Amino acid sequence: MAKLLIAERDENERIGINWLVSSYSLPFEEVFLTDTFDKTIQLIENNVPDIVCMELDMIPKEKWGIFKSTVKNYVKQTVLITAEATFDRAMQAIEIQAVDLWVKPTSPNEIKKTLQHCLSAEIQTVPPFQHRERVSVSKLSYHSLFLENETKGIDFQLMVLQTENRNQLKELRGFLTEFKFRNQPVLFPLSDLIVTVFEKGSDLQKEGYRILKSWEEVYNEPLAIVIHEGDNDEEQTIHTKYTQAKQALELTFFKGYRQIILFKKDLHWVPFDPFLTPVEQREWIEMLNQADKRGIKAWMYKQFLHLEEPYPQPGLLRTRLTSILAQIRRYMQTYYLNEKRFEASYHQVFSTILNNPVLYRIVQELLLFTYDILDGVKLQKEQSRLDVVEQALSYMELNYYDSTLSLQTVAEYIERSPTYFSHLLAKKLNVSFRQQLTSIRIREAKRLLLETTLSIQEIAEQTGFSQANYFSRIFKEQTGVTPRKYRLNEKYEQNNEHE
Repeated sequence: MAKLLIAERDENERIGINWLVSSYSLPFEEVFLTDTFDKTIQLIENNVPDIVCMELDMIPKEKWGIFKSTVKNYVKQTVLITAEATFDRAMQAIEIQAVDLWVKPTSPNEIKKTLQHCLSAEIQTVPPFQHRERVSVSKLSYHSLFLENETKGIDFQLMVLQTENRNQLKELRGFLTEFKFRNQPVLFPLSDLIVTVFEKGSDLQKEGYRILKSWEEVYNEPLAIVIHEGDNDEEQTIHTKYTQAKQALELTFFKGYRQIILFKKDLHWVPFDPFLTPVEQREWIEMLNQADKRGIKAWMYKQFLHLEEPYPQPGLLRTRLTSILAQIRRYMQTYYLNEKRFEASYHQVFSTILNNPVLYRIVQELLLFTYDILDGVKLQKEQSRLDVVEQALSYMELNYYDSTLSLQTVAEYIERSPTYFSHLLAKKLNVSFRQQLTSIRIREAKRLLLETTLSIQEIAEQTGFSQANYFSRIFKEQTGVTPRKYRLNEKYEQNNEHE
């Protein structure tokens, strides 16, 4: 009969693990509980437990050597517990050859599974799969990955590796070819990733952390690893496991690289409407107009960097980011910010949103671009402070939705008489105040007709028209068609383009 030591500062965690041991009827002869490092060392030396479950945060940095030496001399199997899912914690687990690293909150099933595994090792039970007629891992081929019924996957585990920069896959392949695996897998290099297939029973988590550590000692390129340890489902093929592991790689969009992802279940993305709502558009107009960098950063972080599973679909998030970029683009055009460097930066950010594999980096690039635009507008305002027409146009762009907006209102804003402002506007743009305001409102109405499902009445209200009938009449005068027909025609043409 084995002995178990549970070393955990949190009394609830400590008692909870002990309760699980009892409720699952795990055959431990004796269970010891402790909440300090010194008591842990004393209990290990006096009672020689077979299995130790130890909270890493209990171990002072200066006493790590003592703990490592004690475990080596007295303990057969160690399970470490942490609240930090970091690379450093994982390396500590590897350093003492821990059986498992539990990350809080740990599920009861995970605790049960690990302790049962430890007990099985203690009584040297031969796992059932070793009695089956097995297919050797060395006889697998690419057919196993791509053909559904080619090879049953019960005897195999998968590790899928991908570099953030796909151009580094050649180096990764060479690295894996030379790597000293404990259990040699079969490598299947593909155009965007590398699949390694191991025989069942390999400790892929430890192997994965060894790979990460060795890779980062030589290369700066971020590397992500997905581990699919499989289950006892006779019907699950290697093709299925490969497909599931490849899908799990998409989590790098949210979590980044330089880490190990354990496949647990199929991904199910949360659908949502990616376009900015009218309220969100107003928020952005206000933040941009006030050059509120702190507010913009907080908004972006809340929207994109505080996400939790189940995650939204990555493609829709990219669409949402392009919707924000379009809002910034309109702001640039409002201030005629069309210098070559701003245009080049705009196209670069657009490409980043579409192609960068990590959400965090996309958000950072978009924020830096936005800050640059705000600084550019600030400089332009300082340089053109005397251009009252530009000030008036900016004010009209920001307040077009106000149905009471008038020549008098705008003239008061720029501190000029209505007659003089009207004269300046006609001289510079060759249009009247009413023509310019109508042009701005119709332009916004066109966008809402195409990008939203708002009713004609709602669009009229949001673009400064007091009545839907009046809005429809003016819209037709300006475009030649009614708002409803415009929406139908444009969407019909868009659909034909996509077919």
